[in-house]
Amino acid sequence: MDPKLLDILVCPLCKGPLVYKKTEQELICKPDRLAYPVQDGIPVMLEEDARRLDPEEEP
Repeated sequence: MDPKLLDILVCPLCKGPLVYKKTEQELICKPDRLAYPVQDGIPVMLEEDARRLDPEEEP
């Protein structure tokens, strides 16, 4: 994931910052507890494609 891209990407719902989890290939929004997938290096920033984090899962 390009660090420049990470600097400008925000959560489409809350407009908050995202954390890139390289091993899971996901962008995490901590306030909304959503994980947006990164497929072939391209972030999929659609709410319907995001995974809800489990309550015990650390964002």
